[in-house]
Amino acid sequence: MKKTTRILALALALALCFALAACSKTNDSGSGSDAAETAAPDTAVESDLAYVQDKGTLVVGITDFEPMDYKDESGEWVGFDADMARAFAESIGVDVEFVEIDWDNKIMELNGKSVDCIWNGMTLTDEVKSAMDCGDAYCNNAQVVVVKADVADQYQDTDSLAELSFAVEAGSAGEAAAEELGLTYTPVQTQAAALMEVAAGNSDACIIDSLMAAAMVGEGTSYANLTYTVSLTEELYGVGFRQGSDLVAAFNTFFAAAVADGTAETIAETYGVQAALIK
Repeated sequence: MKKTTRILALALALALCFALAACSKTNDSGSGSDAAETAAPDTAVESDLAYVQDKGTLVVGITDFEPMDYKDESGEWVGFDADMARAFAESIGVDVEFVEIDWDNKIMELNGKSVDCIWNGMTLTDEVKSAMDCGDAYCNNAQVVVVKADVADQYQDTDSLAELSFAVEAGSAGEAAAEELGLTYTPVQTQAAALMEVAAGNSDACIIDSLMAAAMVGEGTSYANLTYTVSLTEELYGVGFRQGSDLVAAFNTFFAAAVADGTAETIAETYGVQAALIK
């Protein structure tokens, strides 16, 4: 009996060793497979152009910014940027959809695919160029100070601005200019809101894009009692796409053709931005 017991115990021990070895081999094989997958992920880059064409719509992130993007009397988005975006969408065979975004969250909106591009008189700042892939610059711009016309003669240089309170669009080049100059400012949602703050007397001045100022302040505009004085910066406008997006090349090809055939000039004349158009 003792001999038989020893034989059975030996057999069981051997069986257990074989089972553990097989299990270890299986686990090692699995770990090796996982490691290989981790070390060599699928590196194929998704085509943004194909993505947009597959869903049939180019979603454009904008704000209310006349003369680039704004609503007409029928509620349709129009403006130089809106009309150009519509033409670009047509050139790649899709419809266009405009989504009004919080400008301060533009990078998050783009990376989260809530929008496919930012096309809204966007200044090509270092922050923008590091966070997005941008098409060729298409317009010149500047940041200008807007004040009430009856006091404009007092604010003709940067030194005279120190005591003023400013309204600026959050996340904009105007906010960057105010911060750089050490001015007292309050961020608001849009440049249009910044103008309203000045008109209402809540702020002494605002800093907005020169193209918007030319279209919206002074005689014959909704803000006839406002005017712009000091120019703080010189800038370029560009369209922003996700990093690595092949829509950048598609845009550059489209815009070069639109300039060559006169489409860009015609749209620029419609909205009074032809002087700023980069040809």
